[in-house]
Amino acid sequence: MSSPQAIPSAGRPLSAGAIALMLMLCLTWGFNQIAVKLVLPDIPPMLQAMIRSMGALPVLFIIGSLRGVKFFEKDGTWKPGLIAGLMFGIEFVLIFQGLRLTPASRAVVFLYTAPFFVALGSYQVLGERLGGTQWLGLAVSFAGVALAIGVPQPDVDAKVLLGDLMIVGGAALWAATTLVAKGTRLRFAAPEKALGYQVATSIPILGLAAWLFGESITHTPAPLSLALMAFQAIWVVGTTFTLWFALVKAYSASKLSAFTFITPLFGVVGSYFIMHDTLSLTFGAAAVLVIAGLFLVNRPSQTAAAPRDALLNVTKT
Repeated sequence: MSSPQAIPSAGRPLSAGAIALMLMLCLTWGFNQIAVKLVLPDIPPMLQAMIRSMGALPVLFIIGSLRGVKFFEKDGTWKPGLIAGLMFGIEFVLIFQGLRLTPASRAVVFLYTAPFFVALGSYQVLGERLGGTQWLGLAVSFAGVALAIGVPQPDVDAKVLLGDLMIVGGAALWAATTLVAKGTRLRFAAPEKALGYQVATSIPILGLAAWLFGESITHTPAPLSLALMAFQAIWVVGTTFTLWFALVKAYSASKLSAFTFITPLFGVVGSYFIMHDTLSLTFGAAAVLVIAGLFLVNRPSQTAAAPRDALLNVTKT
């Protein structure tokens, strides 16, 4: 007989510290979108992604080595690590190339469909069950993001639709990477090692994409661009992504993913102070919707707190 066991952290509520950490991560990721745009005149997107992965890899090794992580120990994680790395690399190819075809306002809305994919996958793979209140919270938060970015234009052509699909594909891969990190032996690996698989695998993928799309650096990047690239490599990928995977190992993937709805709102605020974009009452209403949605997602629920059996760690008797 088989005796499936649910992942212990599936129904674990987020602590105050985890919530504070997620807010910091979302603030960083919201600003990162601005950083990418500021560097684009000097470094094309695929090359940006490749360079930041190359810069993040030694950061992961240094942090992991200081913590005693055994990167090359045979622990059965290389297969899921390679799968996660392939998805990680292709994810950024789809997102950055989709941005070439569809307006940024549409792209941000479609990118943050990722929590829905995580919620669906968490139910099927991880045994995390969301109640009606949690699903309502996801919908309310997504509505807030859509309102903050702006309602998409109804008249679109085939190129825009293709770009939309690429962005949705990137969101699905983002969710799938989270589920692989949570639902396979990769969850037993240190966060630095789990992310190291992805960063290392993404380098040749992004390099190939840059070559296929004919990207090149035609002049010496400005000091600001170099500083922002260091910010992306050392802090964003090397540090915050590691913290994300550490949280994914400890808490509900669906509830953590719901917090990413805040990221584009931070991006709008950052654009106001850095790029001098204007804010409106619409943004205030959107912020209320996002906060209300997150409250509903993280509200204790008897249904959500009792995860169904996950098809993981199956033992035979």
